[in-house]
Amino acid sequence: MGLISGILLLPLAPVRGVGWVADRLIEAADAELHDPDVVRARLAALNEALDLGEIDLDQFEREEEKLLDLLERRSHVSPSG
Repeated sequence: MGLISGILLLPLAPVRGVGWVADRLIEAADAELHDPDVVRARLAALNEALDLGEIDLDQFEREEEKLLDLLERRSHVSPSG
């Protein structure tokens, strides 16, 4: 970035900073949401909810399918991302 464009775009620096922070937060939340250990814990909680009668079999199967899809997609992603 040149000196002139840097000076002209200086008022936008806080906006770019906020955008950068938002991107990092989204990446962190996505990584945590799709972490295999977290998904397995959600599967265990789902099984427990079914056992306790808190959800019916149809709801269990829908949610289980979503979680298993997350695990499968995560296993096909390379370790670097």
